[in-house]
Amino acid sequence: MKSLFMLIKSVPSAIPVPLKEKKEALGEVLNGDRLVSGPYRIDFLSEKDAEIACKRKLSKEEVARFRTAISKDYYFQMYFDDLPFWGFFGKVYNVGKADPSDCKYYLYKHPVFQIFYNKDRVIEINVRMDTRAVVDVTGDEPVDVDFMYTVKWKEIDVPFEKRLDKYKSSSSLRQIQWFSTLNSCVTLLLLTAFLATILMRILKNDFIKYAHDEESADQEEETGWKSIHGDVFRYPKHKSLFAAALGCGTQLFTITIFIFILAVVGVFYPYNRGALLTALVVIYALTSGIAGYAAASFYCQLEGTNWVGNLLLTGSLLCGPLFVTFCFLNTVAVAYKVTAALPFGTIVVIFLIWALVSSPFLVLGGIAGKDSKAEFQAPCRTTKCPRDIPPLPWYRKTLPQIAMAGLLPFSAIYIEIYYLFASVWGHRIYTTYVILFIVFIILLIITAFITVALTYFQLAAEDHGWWWRSFLCGGSTGLFMYAYCFYYYSAQSDMSGFMQTSFFFGYMACICYGFFLMLGAIGFRASLFFVRHIYRSIKCE
Repeated sequence: MKSLFMLIKSVPSAIPVPLKEKKEALGEVLNGDRLVSGPYRIDFLSEKDAEIACKRKLSKEEVARFRTAISKDYYFQMYFDDLPFWGFFGKVYNVGKADPSDCKYYLYKHPVFQIFYNKDRVIEINVRMDTRAVVDVTGDEPVDVDFMYTVKWKEIDVPFEKRLDKYKSSSSLRQIQWFSTLNSCVTLLLLTAFLATILMRILKNDFIKYAHDEESADQEEETGWKSIHGDVFRYPKHKSLFAAALGCGTQLFTITIFIFILAVVGVFYPYNRGALLTALVVIYALTSGIAGYAAASFYCQLEGTNWVGNLLLTGSLLCGPLFVTFCFLNTVAVAYKVTAALPFGTIVVIFLIWALVSSPFLVLGGIAGKDSKAEFQAPCRTTKCPRDIPPLPWYRKTLPQIAMAGLLPFSAIYIEIYYLFASVWGHRIYTTYVILFIVFIILLIITAFITVALTYFQLAAEDHGWWWRSFLCGGSTGLFMYAYCFYYYSAQSDMSGFMQTSFFFGYMACICYGFFLMLGAIGFRASLFFVRHIYRSIKCE
């Protein structure tokens, strides 16, 4: 089943020209919505039976495009009183049992609108297609069609405040989601128990051992994570890039929290089209100062001097890939003449938001971070010469550690990811934001815990290159999410063709990249807190 949201320009319309287009908000345009007034005149409590909507003579090309839409199960979406409803263009009859060429294609020409009301308010609307009123579009010859419609009204007792309940998840779906959340909670409890009983016990033994060594006159050579106290706080390579990634991840985390707050209070109700994308654009622009402050402040703590270059890197680390992806996909959309292609005016608006709001806030945040005079606060002095890292077994190297770090958090959220994908790339409407917020909190906690555990085992092996490793391990869940995209595309979706494939993998690459930055920042922050704590607890020469 495929949506018509990208293909409305490719399918002929039954609406007489010229079309009256609705003025769309920014989020609706970004979402590819291009609403036009329909030929159906529906007045409150006014019933109609087989009313003529318009008469059209479909050309050979229009008949062929309708036949393609019917064969691929495209559906239309309409709105009445801001309530969405859907219907199919037609049906296929397979006359022959084996030969697909024997199929007959029929175009529906008579929708029946069933509208439910309570007093003076519309509560619900459904549409069904009259299967007896069809037009044969199997051949390539022109066809004369009289499009008609029927309107029926029925009074019900459902209050106006509950008219959105039908768009919410069904009880069985919510049970599955709550079961998934419970499974994630069990994973979190098991991980917490592991850290509490294993890691804390190991740390306790380490503290006792190192305290005994300090009191012993016949002290042996230091081993374990204490032996690298002179290197553990050595600044990482490419510290400008590291600080920029940390700043972008911090901003994305802030954006996510704001989005969840708006979702929980009910801003993203089902018929508020484009509200989510509008909120993302506005909140991103207003929170750019957070990225600038976090990046510049941390960069200066690492004794960086080129804070202007760091600020430019911070501003382009996320916007750069987004801009390149958008340019490519918008070119594809223009070539295919679909509504996902943004108008020039919308592109200008987005550029002005970036130039007049986002960039100034980024600069102001960077200046504030540079002037914050914050110190890194390392509990141990760093030696001049770095210590050699001993040979490590294969499972302690970077790639295996990243794989282990991302698998557990992803396993706790993958069920919820399916429903999110079905909402973004399908026809489902996502409304269970409370469940999603709980899963998000679980994801953050599991990411922090697993990154801390892997950081400890890395330090215990006398490997002091934990800075980038903790960031990569924390953000590795984003890599698993992108790997899941390939499974969803091939097994769960009906998408095909270059345009749909490029849109899906292009924009999902940007989303997963954002998750990588956000969770990487969470993982590093948790590891930094842990490393500072354990090295403050021992006496280092």
